[in-house]
Order: sequence, then C-alpha cells, then structure tokens
Amino acid sequence: MGANLPENFDLEDYLVDGPVVLAFFPGAFTPPCTNEMIALQEKLDQFADADATVLGISADSPFAQSAFHDEHGIEFDLVSDTDRNAIEAYELETDIPELGLHGIANRAVFILSEDGTIQYEWTADDPTNEPPYDEVLDAVESV
Repeated sequence: MGANLPENFDLEDYLVDGPVVLAFFPGAFTPPCTNEMIALQEKLDQFADADATVLGISADSPFAQSAFHDEHGIEFDLVSDTDRNAIEAYELETDIPELGLHGIANRAVFILSEDGTIQYEWTADDPTNEPPYDEVLDAVESV
C-alpha cells in the first residue's frame, strides 16, 4: 500500500475486504494529525486482525499526503479529498482561521461495514482532540 491512490478513488473497492475505518484529519504535518496517524499505524496489526482497512482522509494534496505518508512510515493509504466530496458527504467541513485553514475536514472516525453502513462514528468537538483509539478498535472488532 502507498499514499499514491488511483486518481478516481472508490470506497466500494475497499469495502469488499471487510470493515473500513475512515479517519478524517484536518491537515498533514500538524501535531495532532501526526499523532493520530502514528497512533493508527501502531495499531494497524490489530485492525488487520479484525479484517479492517484503515484510510486516512484530508483535503491535503496528493503530494502533501505522499510526503506525510513517507516521512512517518504510514503503511495504510492516505486519501487526498481536494475536491472535498467525502468531507462534505460526511458533514465534516470546518475552518481553523487562526491557521489559515478553510474547508478542511474536522477530525472524525467512521467505521463502515462491508455494505457501506456506518457502524461507528466519532467526531471531535475540537479538531485538536484525538479519537478514543481503544473504543475505535473495540468497535471495528464488533463489526
């Protein structure tokens, strides 16, 4: 796996293999986002044991995602939602004006079953908050 996904990413291609964890994050290379992606990476074996696929999603460019992916040794795919279709579909669009960020993803985690039904949802009250990782793992194991 790598950060360079096909230009026309299709979530359905991933759902056939088991549950999918969608981890939306505001921006590559910011401290909370780096912490989150590294924490998910550290638990990747546990997600794999539950037959789950983890995907990180942000409005960052494919170039930024690839650099972030490589710099931190992330082994799951990072999706560039530069047109914000997924961010808008999950109603996660937010702004962090003090950082000059507009129309980015709020931090959130969704777990989808193989039929695409949302089985778990966590959305940050504040985009600097990280998800409850053990709760996410418990949820994916029960899908």
